[in-house]
Amino acid sequence: MPKVLKVVDRRRCIGCLSCRQACARLRGEFSAANSAIDVKTSGGFTGEFVINICRACNEPACMEACKFNALTLRKGGGVVFHKNNCVRCGQCAKACSVSAIRMDEDKYPIICSHCGYCAKYCPHRCITTKEV
Repeated sequence: MPKVLKVVDRRRCIGCLSCRQACARLRGEFSAANSAIDVKTSGGFTGEFVINICRACNEPACMEACKFNALTLRKGGGVVFHKNNCVRCGQCAKACSVSAIRMDEDKYPIICSHCGYCAKYCPHRCITTKEV
């Protein structure tokens, strides 16, 4: 059964960035900036944290924007990234309505695969995977 990543309760997030660091490590990176998940404050010292992840769209705009078949539909929602087909144009990132796609230093998109690795490292269980 396919799974997708979901934010369970962002109010529990303390902004530790453990999820981002775990994702980056899984991708072979050391910087949390190279993670497919983003955590930001909504503003000021009293603002809550916002956890931005791929929403696993059933009709992904990012896939529609890619004219080189670098993104294909993933079972359960979202997309699968095929690096060999990518021309690094960035159209997928521009098309994502929730800005869940960022580009790495080589201009390849950083796209969530919904593996759930980040959820394992969230100490407050703000994010999880759910079967779809």
